[in-house]
Amino acid sequence: MKKKVLVSVLAAALLTGVLAGCAGSGQSGDERTINIAATATPHGEILEIAKPLLKEKGWDLNITIFNDYIQPNLVVESGDFDANYFQHIPYLNNFNQEQRTNLVNAGGIHYEPLGIYPGKKSDLGDLAAGDEIAIPNDTTNEARALLLLQANGIITLREGAGVAATVNDILDNPLGVVIIELEAAQIPRIKDEVAFVILNGNFALQAGFSVARDSVAYESPDSEAAGTYVNIIAIKAGNEGHEGIKALVEVLKSEEIRNHINATYDGAVIPY
Repeated sequence: MKKKVLVSVLAAALLTGVLAGCAGSGQSGDERTINIAATATPHGEILEIAKPLLKEKGWDLNITIFNDYIQPNLVVESGDFDANYFQHIPYLNNFNQEQRTNLVNAGGIHYEPLGIYPGKKSDLGDLAAGDEIAIPNDTTNEARALLLLQANGIITLREGAGVAATVNDILDNPLGVVIIELEAAQIPRIKDEVAFVILNGNFALQAGFSVARDSVAYESPDSEAAGTYVNIIAIKAGNEGHEGIKALVEVLKSEEIRNHINATYDGAVIPY
């Protein structure tokens, strides 16, 4: 009798584990839910607009907002979330290499021009020796920032540095500016302490900046960066067949979302 009870308990436990595992995928039973990690602006905002459109396709969207660029990838890698929406492909590739994660691109959604924004000064022509410019310190966005500074005559980079450039690739700094490397999320907080800041599109929006109205310079639509840094839906490798993710990407590429992006972000976010 005890053996039968023990077998029943083990069977129930195993069944519970199986059901829990299915629930984690967002595809079990009647709850067709996609759990997605995102940064707030514009990614979370765009996802909120996508919610009712995705609901029409039979999927619920559960959005969790993160304030950094690390955790959104880790929670997808762990399987706690189905996808994330905050990054571009070079960042994803670099993260996979450094963290030994196995995340892949499920679809490109939009592009955010990197911009130079005023701090203590508002004209690049007023830069002087010792003036500080804050730039993102993650590998891919640092390169973008340095390329943007080069495009505006502030520095000269080693030939061939391209989208892998670091401050060590600066060959010439005729104005004598000081490059301050910070985590991207921290840069808006010091904008009143440095001459200029270079911000990712999402953090510029959060700081109340419009790339069209407030930036003193930004990446042109036909730049190398524009074709490289499209923001994507990222998932764990092996989940490419997830029907909910396919539906989400289809919605985010829809005319409704394109029109919303163009009407809302004043050029700071461009549909891909």
